Amino acid sequence: MRIGELAARTGVSQRSLRYYETQGLLVSDRTPGGHRDYTERAVDRVIRIQELYAAGLHSAKIGQILPCMRDADGGPNVRATPALVAELTTERDRIERLIADLLRSREVLDEVIDAAAGRTVTAAEPMAVETS
Repeated sequence: MRIGELAARTGVSQRSLRYYETQGLLVSDRTPGGHRDYTERAVDRVIRIQELYAAGLHSAKIGQILPCMRDADGGPNVRATPALVAELTTERDRIERLIADLLRSREVLDEVIDAAAGRTVTAAEPMAVETS
């Protein structure tokens, strides 16, 4: 598939796909006319790259991780070293701390909103959590 189709199917810009190639995260063949030609597996690869970026990883770390993952299911590969597993565990712990910080910030914000709206909440009274 051409770069435009890959971009459309993954929601990732053509510019980003070219960047992924320069970083060694994505590979394409070339047509006789010089156009990029991606396999069907590139869709899974790009989605996986996006997930790793969303987790806060940078391209160098993603480059280390991708060879250790199978595109179809993301399961561990034999290339996953104990050192890489330790680094990924550290990254996961960092994300867990961020989530905890965000939850605390939301609780404080909820209290401020309730106070500004003239609502009082007692310690025995649980705060209502709205979802949107």
